[in-house]
Amino acid sequence: MPVFSLDPVQTDWCARLRALAVERLRPIADRGEPGAVNRPLIAALGELGLLERLFGAGALELCLLRESLAQGCTEAETALALQGLGAYPLVLAGSGGQRARWLPEVRAGRAVAAFALSEPGAGSDAAALALRAVPDGDGWLLTGEKRWISNAPDADFYTVFARTDAGDGGGGGSGARGVTAFLVPADRPGLTGTPIEMLSPHPIGALAFDSVPVTGDDVLGEVDHGFRVAMTTLNLFRPSVGAFAVGMAQAALDAALEHTAERRAFGGPLSRLQSVAHQIAEMATRTEAARLLVYAAATAYDTGAPDVPRRSAMAKLFATETAQYVVDAAVQLHGARALQRGHPLEHLYREVRAPRIYEGATEVQRTIIARELYGSSHAEREGGR
Repeated sequence: MPVFSLDPVQTDWCARLRALAVERLRPIADRGEPGAVNRPLIAALGELGLLERLFGAGALELCLLRESLAQGCTEAETALALQGLGAYPLVLAGSGGQRARWLPEVRAGRAVAAFALSEPGAGSDAAALALRAVPDGDGWLLTGEKRWISNAPDADFYTVFARTDAGDGGGGGSGARGVTAFLVPADRPGLTGTPIEMLSPHPIGALAFDSVPVTGDDVLGEVDHGFRVAMTTLNLFRPSVGAFAVGMAQAALDAALEHTAERRAFGGPLSRLQSVAHQIAEMATRTEAARLLVYAAATAYDTGAPDVPRRSAMAKLFATETAQYVVDAAVQLHGARALQRGHPLEHLYREVRAPRIYEGATEVQRTIIARELYGSSHAEREGGR
């Protein structure tokens, strides 16, 4: 893959997005209730055309969108990303009726979407789903639990992945086979939810399904082929999690640069201390390396390259680990003031931890990378015989 760089149009667009995040979206985010869906913020994303742009974006444009918003307002970035994650299965596999009913509302910021995949016993091991879809006449009854679901329990509809293969006894033994994706409106009888209080002010909760009725009209794609819908969605969004991380890392780096240039200690600015200057240099280098890995993975996705799983895993792994390092280092350079509630770095410190876990934890990304490397090596050896 050739050396990558953004063109002037992309660079200008990113600058405008960063300004928009600070000037228009940050004030709305600040008025929101921590841990709850901020509907005025989502409506603003719709009014500004960002949700419309989201659903027409390729992987690189999605990454630029998330990175730029994250630098100025992590809540706006997260609200936009969750709308995309929750509704992309509808774009990918929804029927004409489903799309007509829900997509205009999502794009306008009037309907809140959620991606309901994780369960108490099935997080990174998404093939171990246990939520059961029991046949009932012409449809099914959903029974079980979802957990760690972003936008729950306040979403208007959920993309729910349930096991329709009756041969596994409800324990997920069939792996990826026999999983079906359903679009489930929040007002279905038997569907209840509770919020979960997290480290960061992130809307997330648990869902309980007590014989929730669904029919063939609620299926996204094909019966027993929902795992493909889930993985296709995650393959698009995984590099952009890295972009979110890069945006947070850049915000922390910018704060550290400004602080160390102005803060005086030991007879001069902190920036004159070699230990401080070298720390800043390391933070900047890692952030740029993470950014380029993310852009390369997104470009590979957009061009249909065969090594997308490996590149996406590398980008997500390195960018999220880098963001954790950079934010932590920025806090250290600021000292106690950065730990005061309400400081931008205190906010980033709470936000930066979760991306190393969701959409495939760091350890899972390493497993994917190794599997892809050994698979490619084996294929090359076999081809040479």
